Amino acid sequence: MRKQFVLSFILVFILTLPYGREGVGSLHAQRIPEAIEYTEIYDFIEELTTDGVISSNAAIKPYTRDHIARLLEEAQSKDTLLNQRQRDDLYFYLQDYALECDALPVYKSYGHKHVTQWITNVSNLSLADPSLHILTKDKIFKMRVRPILGMDLSYNKKGLLMHRVYGAEIQMDIAKHLSIWGSIRDNSWSGQGVKGSRLTYGWLPNGSPSPALNNLVGVQYKEANYGGDFSDSRGGISLYTWWGSIGVQRERITWGDAQHCSNILSAHNPAVPMVTLQLTPCKWFQFDYFHAWLPSNVQDSTYYYIEREKEGVTGREYRPANKFMAANMFTFMPIKYIQFSFGNSIVYAERNVQAAYFIPIAFFKSLDHLLTKGLNSENQNSQAFATITVRPTDHLRLYGSFFLDEFKLSRLKKSEPQKNPVSYLVGFNWSGWPVKGLSLRGEFMRSYIASYTHSIKVLDYTSNSYFMGHYMGDNAQSIFVQLSYRPVRSLRLTLDYTNDTKYNVYDYIRKDIGTIISQKPFGEKTWRNDIINFRAVYEVFNNCYAHVDLTYNNARAYAPSSTRSAGEDRGWNADGTSQELDGSALENYYLNKFTPAYLQGKNFTVTCGLSFGF
Repeated sequence: MRKQFVLSFILVFILTLPYGREGVGSLHAQRIPEAIEYTEIYDFIEELTTDGVISSNAAIKPYTRDHIARLLEEAQSKDTLLNQRQRDDLYFYLQDYALECDALPVYKSYGHKHVTQWITNVSNLSLADPSLHILTKDKIFKMRVRPILGMDLSYNKKGLLMHRVYGAEIQMDIAKHLSIWGSIRDNSWSGQGVKGSRLTYGWLPNGSPSPALNNLVGVQYKEANYGGDFSDSRGGISLYTWWGSIGVQRERITWGDAQHCSNILSAHNPAVPMVTLQLTPCKWFQFDYFHAWLPSNVQDSTYYYIEREKEGVTGREYRPANKFMAANMFTFMPIKYIQFSFGNSIVYAERNVQAAYFIPIAFFKSLDHLLTKGLNSENQNSQAFATITVRPTDHLRLYGSFFLDEFKLSRLKKSEPQKNPVSYLVGFNWSGWPVKGLSLRGEFMRSYIASYTHSIKVLDYTSNSYFMGHYMGDNAQSIFVQLSYRPVRSLRLTLDYTNDTKYNVYDYIRKDIGTIISQKPFGEKTWRNDIINFRAVYEVFNNCYAHVDLTYNNARAYAPSSTRSAGEDRGWNADGTSQELDGSALENYYLNKFTPAYLQGKNFTVTCGLSFGF
């Protein structure tokens, strides 16, 4: 029955493909996502949006390449509102999205000599920078093939680190209704100290990794004696029309308007495979849904393979526990200057996927109660969230995001010691006045106790052990301020300051949770990191970056002076049992847990690099 329903839905979807409002269905509309690592195009779109030139939905990313092309074409139709640098940037980016506009890149204005085009009876080909572009004469097949290559060198008093990446990417669009894409990036970190070169990890006393409190993208490392190796394979397939798309993909996504790091879905964790649905029936409404398969990093003691360890002896190889997530988001844009999004999600860990969570428009907590309360068993982990963006005047954008793990009105009373486990983020972007290309951004985030954690480890709001919300996790605060300037085409200069503070650390203990969330949030500091970073990045040609970063950071830890409360993490032994450390021993414990060795203490780090394909 389920298969028949899916097949019927796809059939109806296909039958409606040729039709669209005012012929929109016949226009280019491929659904290949533009990786959010390509920060320069996203920054340019944000600049044009804040200046009032175009309107974009900053709550849901990544954008598709076709959507970016349409935004650039909209800006091109209003080029009288742009200065010369913005026009140069606009032309520069339009070449990268030429296929999405049913054309080939030409690069006329900049005199690129390394562009070659061939024209045959059936197709046009272009070799540019050094991507290969193919567009058939009838424009029903488009393909882009691009190499990926890059290297970064970082140096501070701890030594030299080298990060290299290589791979390739392919994107195809077929018959204006089917998009297929894929990429592979093989990465390695090498340098002084194996553990120190894994910049997304801190370390626990037993030698196991602990996700670091920094904004670097989380990865799952492979074994390597010289440093940290990891590979990143992404891709997907999408069936689409003008009003929506369905697909299967593995990509990094972010939900919630934020410049530094979202507190709803931040893309801080590695990409995960997911089934996606997006509906855009009109300009003022968008609906997004996905069902994802999450790596739990939690062992299932009831699920194992029988392994032949040696002749006559067998053992058990335990497998990870299943973990899934379903989420939806409704976005309304009633007028040009206001956008409002809200949605909900659930992280669940059943033996198999639950069909009820494939209902896109659903309140998952209600379904969870239906499925689990009959046996008085523990619920799964559900969340609700919202984000709002307001542009009261040209050049100013205000935004805020709210994440609710659990909420009771009674906890808002001052007399009530228990506090709701929620997270909120507010920010602004002032851009383009009095100087075009100059912008000032700021964000403030706070997450209360137990916002992202759960008493059942496999139900934490994590993937590969990394928080899916803000990287700082529970009972934490983050302040981010950035001054950015784009003086000439493809050059961006930024100076930013980040203040990250972690307060008392708590484990989610079910029988003590009432006591735990009654503790004073943002009470005593346990860890802090101040970062001042200057960055100069120049996009030599599309997707090719040269950059220099000068970074000062000061990461240190503190030992709370108060009496330990229920569930508070004050240290662990190497054998995994808890203990109560104090003084310098506790400070070292927190510092090692939250900070990679390479960034502990005061450091001045110089990083330079060149990469193609980001």
